[in-house]
Amino acid sequence: MKKILITGKNSYIGTHLKNRLSQEKNSYYVEELDLHDSKWKTVDFSDYDTIFHVAGLAHSTPKDSEKSLYYKINTDLAYEVGFKAAKEGVHQFIFMSSVIVYGSESFKNSEKIIRKDTPLKPDNFYGDSKKQAEIKLKQLESDQFKLCIIRSPMIYGEGSKGNYPILSKFAKKTPIFPDFENKRSMLYIGNLVEFLKNVIDLELAGLFFPQNKEYVETRKLVEKIASINNHKIIFTRIFNPVIKRLKTNILVEKVFGSLIIDKELSVYNFEYNVFDFEDSIQRTEKRG
Repeated sequence: MKKILITGKNSYIGTHLKNRLSQEKNSYYVEELDLHDSKWKTVDFSDYDTIFHVAGLAHSTPKDSEKSLYYKINTDLAYEVGFKAAKEGVHQFIFMSSVIVYGSESFKNSEKIIRKDTPLKPDNFYGDSKKQAEIKLKQLESDQFKLCIIRSPMIYGEGSKGNYPILSKFAKKTPIFPDFENKRSMLYIGNLVEFLKNVIDLELAGLFFPQNKEYVETRKLVEKIASINNHKIIFTRIFNPVIKRLKTNILVEKVFGSLIIDKELSVYNFEYNVFDFEDSIQRTEKRG
């Protein structure tokens, strides 16, 4: 039986992972640990095989007043937990990073494809706080302390926060939507937890880029959400010239920009994409 500690209680990803592993109670023992106060420092980590560190702050456009807090939580706390884990003999440490560590200056010729050699040039301190955490945690890596860093794209699913629920709400009401071509890597929560289960089972270490098998076009995502909810939308290219001129706008970039992970980086010797795009949207919209 593997013993797993999730550092970050009641987190979206942590809760889903716990629920998935709890389906096999004879194979996994899972606990969550609250890091909001210093009591966690008194917990004995030596009894755990794997620590999944998911505690952190996440917002693609954080306020300047929050800068020190982001580094305190996303960088310093992650390292403190990792240091304690390494010192107390935990064999595997999984850190949830993000593609946010790549900024707009990371890409050549406006090609928004994350490749193996794409440099890390975060646009803001949120991305940099994750980058610095990766750098510090790598100092702890050894044969006895396996470090697994996961740079995920946008995660969505039942009850998720972030861009998906905003877009979903809009898709259920708007009568018209731009027919604008783009591509984005996304990751359904059900596929992510299946990926994490394999990482734990195989005791893997390294840098990982899990994503759905299919790239997603915003137009098709909106169309699918609307269809599931029996809502009709007219798609038009009339807004495309305006969108192209506003591509530097943060909101426009979030909705209509492209950002994909090279699919070769997401292929491993195990299967984790157990839900296809259509099924994942059905489940997210709670009509599956």
